[in-house]
Amino acid sequence: MDYPFDAIVVGAGGAGLWAALELAREGVNTAVLTKLYPTRSHTGTAQGGVCAALGNLEEDHWEWHMFDTVKGGDYLVDQDAAEVLAREAIETVIELEHMGLPFNRTPDGKIDQRRFGGHTSNYGEAPVRRACFAADRTGHMILQTLYQQCIKHGVRFFDEFGVVDLLFDGGEPGAGGRAAGVVAQRLADGELHTFRAKAVLLATGGFGRMFRITSNAHSLTGDGVALCYRHGIPLQDMEFFQFHPTGIVGIGILLSEAARGEGGTLLNDLGERFMERYAPKLMELAPRDMVSRAMYQEIRAGRGIGGKDYLYLDVRHLGRKVIEEKLPDITDFARIYQGVEPLTEPVPVQPTAHYAMGGIPTNVSAEVTRDEKSTVVPGLFAAGECACVSVHGANRLGTNSLVDLLVFGRRAGRQMARYAGGVERPRPIPNAVEPVRAELEAIRARPSSGESAAAIRTELQAEMMDNVGVYRDGKLLTAALAKVRELEARHDRISITDCGSVFNTELIEARELGYLLDIAHVTVSSALARTESRGAHSREDYPERDDKKWLKHTLAYRGTDGPTLRYKDVSITRFEPKPRTY
Repeated sequence: MDYPFDAIVVGAGGAGLWAALELAREGVNTAVLTKLYPTRSHTGTAQGGVCAALGNLEEDHWEWHMFDTVKGGDYLVDQDAAEVLAREAIETVIELEHMGLPFNRTPDGKIDQRRFGGHTSNYGEAPVRRACFAADRTGHMILQTLYQQCIKHGVRFFDEFGVVDLLFDGGEPGAGGRAAGVVAQRLADGELHTFRAKAVLLATGGFGRMFRITSNAHSLTGDGVALCYRHGIPLQDMEFFQFHPTGIVGIGILLSEAARGEGGTLLNDLGERFMERYAPKLMELAPRDMVSRAMYQEIRAGRGIGGKDYLYLDVRHLGRKVIEEKLPDITDFARIYQGVEPLTEPVPVQPTAHYAMGGIPTNVSAEVTRDEKSTVVPGLFAAGECACVSVHGANRLGTNSLVDLLVFGRRAGRQMARYAGGVERPRPIPNAVEPVRAELEAIRARPSSGESAAAIRTELQAEMMDNVGVYRDGKLLTAALAKVRELEARHDRISITDCGSVFNTELIEARELGYLLDIAHVTVSSALARTESRGAHSREDYPERDDKKWLKHTLAYRGTDGPTLRYKDVSITRFEPKPRTY
């Protein structure tokens, strides 16, 4: 079936919902396609807060927020984008408040704010209260608020429609083609449908499922990112993947940075508050990449709890009132998943794969770009974790993810409305679904004795966790590259046992594995090439940051035998790179 719209939004997290809301307000005929029900989108798992320099509890300015973002990203941040983020964060959060989001309040009725890692006053002087929050359910409240607004404004949703291809009019993006829509597979019956549109937004989230221990939901397989890559659009800065310091041991579910923002501490087996050795000014509120590395160093030195591979998060001293009123979900997670009572016991934690700094390259209007000159792909947009604008550089600060998807989701919707008002809807594309249909039928037709998607995925996740994690080196990355190539070859022989059409999740997961393999290949290749340590990319064989050689963004283009790497300059407007100390 062919559905004609003026705008298509792929993904119903915070970025997609705010873009859809802006489009609806402008009267643009819009459809939102989502592989989940909207309120199950991963934005809902964000706990700690959304940052904005409101200054409700102490002095703060957007310039300070911009500086922290640039420094936190180890100076790989595009500073024109960081300025947009920090400036517009303030009005975005206030607009959310006016939509009805139930923020925690100060005694005088203002939005309450808490400290968060890497956010400081006066250009690095001391921690500052900048994170606006709704207990430790901030992302959940954002998702509910925006979804309600979209329903109010009549946005049309196609739930459980997984996008499996992008459509272009006038050739592929590299040849000047413009976005023309998408092909989607309906989960309920396996049917393929085309959605034609003047403008397409990809808001498909991250791809942390390529790691064994991750905070990411099973749905985060990098669909939009991989589809862009397959259509010749490069992927930017994919070597930078953040490991959050405080995941539940062995599971990866997060215990939010909000716990440390409220005064929680990290302890080693000796009972020492060890962050004093690594970041004496900010302690546990140093940026996430630094805290994760410090934890690994403590464990390597034999100071893990009982000599094992985890440490303690201690909130006992905060008291029942703070724990139950400001950290209710986090403490429940500890009780449910670990059998630990945070009121009286420290909580075991370890770093977990969490957030992709890299992704689909865009400009500050959320328009996708396709080369080193930032040439725009007409009609194609991206926002949220799948996009790389780049406001996170080599390491994202906590709470900057929510403000990123809100600011640039809103910008995307507004720019899409302007674009859609000036172009004609693309004509139907004959046989648009056939390439995907042929690929799916080939998987169905293979003998059941072929390769197992589950087995390949398990091996990929183990390889990425062990060799492309918090610490890397040339030997580990070379081994990982060889393993990914082997798994790609095996994926070509994949088979399934369920050959039906109705709710065939086995077939969908087999295809999603292909996305993860594409992304893993780019991540490993980009990391192997970058012979320095910067932000979340920490190489033990190249331990220093090298601005002379590597102050530049990686662009990975799909080639016949893997990615081809090129580079583009970082935008530097206000803050020259300096040593990154806390």
